[in-house]
Amino acid sequence: MKILVTGGAGFIASQIADAFINEGHQVVILDDLSTGFEKNINPKAKFIKANICDKNLAELFEKEKFDVVNHHAAQMDVRRSVRDPEFDATTNILGTINLLQNCVKYNVKKFMFASTGGAVYGEQDYYPADEQHNTKPKSPYGISKLAVEKYLFFYNSEYKLNYTILRYANIYGPRQNPFGEAGVVAIFSTRLLKGEQPIINGDGKQTRDYVFVGDVVKANVITLNDNNSDIYNIGTGIETDVNQLFNYLNKITNANKDEKHGPAAPGEQMRSVITSEKIFNKFGWRPTTKLEDGLKATVDFFKSNM
Repeated sequence: MKILVTGGAGFIASQIADAFINEGHQVVILDDLSTGFEKNINPKAKFIKANICDKNLAELFEKEKFDVVNHHAAQMDVRRSVRDPEFDATTNILGTINLLQNCVKYNVKKFMFASTGGAVYGEQDYYPADEQHNTKPKSPYGISKLAVEKYLFFYNSEYKLNYTILRYANIYGPRQNPFGEAGVVAIFSTRLLKGEQPIINGDGKQTRDYVFVGDVVKANVITLNDNNSDIYNIGTGIETDVNQLFNYLNKITNANKDEKHGPAAPGEQMRSVITSEKIFNKFGWRPTTKLEDGLKATVDFFKSNM
């Protein structure tokens, strides 16, 4: 198949593109390099430097005749979405609609969308959350992801565009960008390796479901041929708080830093954990990477790339 991977120079999508190429598919990567890196792009992929909001994308769709769009390009910073909801909506909603309009016009068969588990569900009513959990996002980022999910339902019912929505937990691993608000594993890892002191927001008891990027890649590969438009959680079902995460990384890096806390981040969600029983029951997918092993692989990556 010929697959367009948006955001394919980024942390997650570049590794998905690698996997698709290894499976024998033709891959075209679309990325404006605002947060991605050219060094992440597989040399066997065709690279187009462009923004998903670009109205000239019709020329690309007409020329390449994609079978599938795997959409990971996004404004992914929750705090920036709060500061600048207009930018968030322009990128995450209008940019995606631009892609969807081209999918319909140029007969793309399937649209794969990277959504979010934590931000879509908001503060949970029960733990772990399944796909039937109420969606009550607290941030413009979560709202924009949920809006795209609703648009996909519309495009499926109106135009028969098949979709797969993957609601990700907190993804970590090699290639994660340590320079920014997102990615506490990457931020802590690089600071500890440099001998710097990480600061934990608040009391550090806020929990997340940390899933290794390699497991996320496998979920994308396994759902590529799913012809039933559906939503799947991609997580471990295990909560880990920030204090635990710091202590794991402190030990792995041999940094021997004290646990230091700063002010709590305003509006930060306290608990987030999702269950992936649905995708396991259908495809047999489960995350196989233990947190300690994934953290070690991540630290080793940053150590060799600093």
